[in-house]
Order: sequence, then structure tokens, then C-alpha cells
Amino acid sequence: MSAGARVFRLGNHEVQLLNVEPGGAASSRLPPKPLLIASPTDGGDFPVLLFLHGYLLYNSFYSQLIRHIASHGFIVVAPQLYTLSGPDSTAEIHSAASTADWLPVGLPPVLPPSVRPDLAKLAVAGHSRGGKVAFALVLGRGARASLSFSAVIGIDPVDGMGRGKQTVPPVLTYVPGSFAMEAAAMVLGSGLGELPRGPLLPACAPAGVNHRDFAAECCPPSCYLVAGEYGHVDMLDDAPPGLRGRATHCLCKAGAARGPMRAFVGGAVVAFLRAFLEGDPRDLLALRDDPAASPVSLSAATFLLEETVTC
Repeated sequence: MSAGARVFRLGNHEVQLLNVEPGGAASSRLPPKPLLIASPTDGGDFPVLLFLHGYLLYNSFYSQLIRHIASHGFIVVAPQLYTLSGPDSTAEIHSAASTADWLPVGLPPVLPPSVRPDLAKLAVAGHSRGGKVAFALVLGRGARASLSFSAVIGIDPVDGMGRGKQTVPPVLTYVPGSFAMEAAAMVLGSGLGELPRGPLLPACAPAGVNHRDFAAECCPPSCYLVAGEYGHVDMLDDAPPGLRGRATHCLCKAGAARGPMRAFVGGAVVAFLRAFLEGDPRDLLALRDDPAASPVSLSAATFLLEETVTC
């Protein structure tokens, strides 16, 4: 196995999935939203990733993905921001911020014994509209958390139905390098996401508001990777339950299978978090130097890792 390929396989940590139900305003130890947490079970201090689901999806649809990330030594906290929502994502940004603010007091007691969150090493990631919310949170568009994020990751992020049809609050400005933030940024895209599934089904990640536009506004240090032969929801679980779960196989143009895309997203996230939360860039540099180590073919791979490079 090449050095760059190891992050695309499950890591060495045993992982436990935990469901934590929300509490009322009077309880600071219960989260503001339902949570799905993927945590290593062996004792130690672990960085934390706040993971935000996509539009009208459930956090449980990402259980295989967040388990992959956690198996490499990260605590992944995935709130269920809503079950139904309209085009305005302001409430989601506030919910993400309040979940982040809950972490210092509420997260330690719900983790397995001897597992401790290292909130000095905190990142946020989101898929689809959750990717927009992740960037909005770090940029302070709509709300800002009290904790600082060292990294932000957009997984096929979407900011509306098309250019000129952004949802509130808009995140994209269409000015290259306009994302002025201290956090390192990664954007992962899908090549099929901007293609409609059929004549009656619009693209799930339309051109003009998708990964390409988010990547253009990121300043170094940043990474931009695109899986050209995979679709917008191909990183979800293989068989998410219920009507919404079945719908994920019907609404977006998809690749041949979800496993390779999920391994790619999980591994790329792990490599990026190791570089910018733990100060260990070896896996990210290995992927840069050998893109063929990825389980999917990359149609774009841009690594702007030197902060001295200007936008």
C-alpha cells in the first residue's frame, strides 16, 4: 500500500456510534440538537470535527463516512440541524454555532471512558447545503461560534439553485480569493453533481453555486479535489433507510458505487485534518504527489498549501 493510500482504508481505532438527544434551554449538558457522534473507544485526546448534513438528509445517512474518519483518531459530532427546512439556511447556521458552543461542557460526559476531546483542534465540515453552512459559520455569515475552527471542509458544497439564485444568506461572492478566514479550507467536488438526473430532475449541485465556485474563493492554505466520475450523494451510506434514504438513489446522477467515493471523501478529510489540526502533512503531501493513490479518479487536484501564496 502506498503512503498516500492508507487514509482511504479504515484506521486502527475501534469506533462507537453514539446518539445524544437534545435538552431544554435550562440544560447546558444536553445538546441543542440531536447528535450522532462517532468516537474512538480507546482512551486519549482526539481532535474534533463538527459534521453538517446535506439538505433534507439525516445525519445517520453518513454513519459509514463518519465512522471512517473516527477510525483514524477523530471525534466526529454530527447534529441533525432540522428535519424539514425551506430555502433560508440562517437557522441552520445558528444551530451549528450553538452546537459548537455546547462542545466544551456537553461533549466530554457523553464520550466513552478516557476519551477526551481536544477542542484546541477543531474543524467543521459539511455536505451539500451543509457545506455552505460550514463556510458561513467560519466566515461569520449569519452566526459565529465562540470556538475557533482551524479547518473548514466543503463536501460538494451548494449555495442555491444557480448563479443569481443563491439561498439566504449567500456565501459566494464571485470574487476570487474572497474567503478571508484563518481556517485552512478544503473543497471536495463531484463531477456528476452538476448534471441533471433526467429531464424532470434538476442537478443536485448546479453550476454557478457548486464546488468550483467555492474553491475559487478559498485562499491558501487550501485544497481542491474533484471525483469526476461520481455524484453528489455518492459518499452516503450504501443503503440509508426510509423514503428519504431510498430517494438518495433516485434524485441525483450517481457513479457506479458509493464505496469508492465514500473512501475518497473519508480519506481526503483525514489527510487534511492531520495536516491542519495535528501538524502532520505527510498523508496530504503523499496524495498531492501521487493522486493515483485515491480510490477514485481525480479530474481536478489543486494543492495551495503555502500561506505565503497570495490570492
